[in-house]
Amino acid sequence: MDLELTGKHAIVTGASRGIGLAIVRALLKEGVSVVGIARKSTPETAAAADEGDFRLVEADLGGNDGILAATAQLTGPVDILINNVGSAPPRPGGFPSITDEQWSNTYQLNALAAVRTTRALFDRIPDGGAIVNIASENAILADPLVMDYSAAKAALLSFTKSLSKEVGHRGIRVNSISPGPVATDLWLGDGGVARTVAAATGGDPAAVRRGAEESMVTGRFTTPAEVAALAVMLASPVLGNLTGADVVIDGGLRQTM
Repeated sequence: MDLELTGKHAIVTGASRGIGLAIVRALLKEGVSVVGIARKSTPETAAAADEGDFRLVEADLGGNDGILAATAQLTGPVDILINNVGSAPPRPGGFPSITDEQWSNTYQLNALAAVRTTRALFDRIPDGGAIVNIASENAILADPLVMDYSAAKAALLSFTKSLSKEVGHRGIRVNSISPGPVATDLWLGDGGVARTVAAATGGDPAAVRRGAEESMVTGRFTTPAEVAALAVMLASPVLGNLTGADVVIDGGLRQTM
């Protein structure tokens, strides 16, 4: 299927690893010119430049100053905006342990970064453009282990729906993706959920991973490439009347309809 994306211009935040990097590569395969925004370049982002028209802008998206500095370096239309940047720090100490600063930092990165980036680029998104916000299954399946993250992603879902209603008359589509556990460093790396939970409980990271896998009917984590494929589809004009939707990819984790 021709996704009609050749020659389009995209911005992807949180582009240096995991889901963001996978989205960059998937867009490049479709002939899209991509600018990634991330805190630091990596060998993987350097290699992406060999896969198509790609460059990385380094910026800290945890605050408005970094977002304004990054977007000021961009020119031309933004046919596709993928708001992917985020972080889900586990809180094994429970609700009383989560400080105001941690609540604020989590909201800044997981909700306000998408709001601010979209606002900074809003006038350059043409009629018929697409915005895809990477939310989380935790927006609906709120989890005390990531309480502040769950709340921030719920806010991102609401922002997605509201914005879709405001810009729909221009043919701009605004959708979100809610992944369940994904095989990235956020879950499986040093400092990720599996290791943090294991350290707090005296358990084994492998056992934490198995527990997560067993909660999904597919018995496995989603891959970054699978989330990326979904993001590219939502960015495509082929799905021109799909807007205001949250698409779940969670291996059957959610039990409700």
